[in-house]
Amino acid sequence: MRSFSDINPLAAALYFFCVTGIAMFSSYPPVMALSLFGGVLFFIVRNGRSRAKSHLFFFILFMILLIANPLMSHNGVTVLFVMNDNPVTLEALLYGLNSAAMIVGVLYWFRSFTQIMTSDKLLYITGSLSPKLSLIISMALRFVPLFNKQSQKIKSSQTAMGLFKDDNIIDDIRARMRIFSILITWALENGITTADSMSARGYGCTRRSQFRRFRFHKSDVIFLIITAGLFALCCAALSCGSLEFTFYPAIKYSKPDLLGICGISAYSVLVLMPVIIETGVSLKWKYFMSKI
Repeated sequence: MRSFSDINPLAAALYFFCVTGIAMFSSYPPVMALSLFGGVLFFIVRNGRSRAKSHLFFFILFMILLIANPLMSHNGVTVLFVMNDNPVTLEALLYGLNSAAMIVGVLYWFRSFTQIMTSDKLLYITGSLSPKLSLIISMALRFVPLFNKQSQKIKSSQTAMGLFKDDNIIDDIRARMRIFSILITWALENGITTADSMSARGYGCTRRSQFRRFRFHKSDVIFLIITAGLFALCCAALSCGSLEFTFYPAIKYSKPDLLGICGISAYSVLVLMPVIIETGVSLKWKYFMSKI
């Protein structure tokens, strides 16, 4: 049994697409709650307690989104109270809660996506579809850490020459604009140098090869089939109106029928699949260690 990060990149990318796609195109509160719960739980299982700042940031963002909607939108028929001659309605508050859960949940899923889908996996997916797009992505991923390092070098040089001053806001802005201008010039020159170097080495003459080859295993096929089946069941429940929920002008919802219950159950299994896989691998590892 392999961990979730060892699954074929195509299957993993399709899984994240299915989970976040349903969350973004649905307004049913239980679906939003499941998406948020699954995203947070998977992030904790992978990272433990080492990312407390990330949880604090997402909590602050959740509260901002929750409060902002009822203060900016005054739609709804159930007025809770009036503030500055503007009504704060129950419908706007619940809509803000639902939207905050959706946005923060999707952000948690994308955070796990960036940890699992490394640069070589993204290049594996895009390389066969479009070599030029793969090249752009690889260069963009490479330039992100280079930008940070070069920015620190320029700042250190400017400070040593006495040109970087942060005595007041104006001087600080001017110094940072000068560093940004130097950094852009360096990036353009470096990009030209990289292009000439790749051309001299014969890039584009033959078919592009992969740095790392990923093969489909039996477990990948099973995972892909289960993901597609659960996603299809969720889409059927959404398209047939079994999971409808309206916030404005008044809260209206229909009790989920058999198809709606199956859709919610399918999405529950879908969001918990990575946690189940990681937990199974962990228990299997502990079992083998206990036999030593």
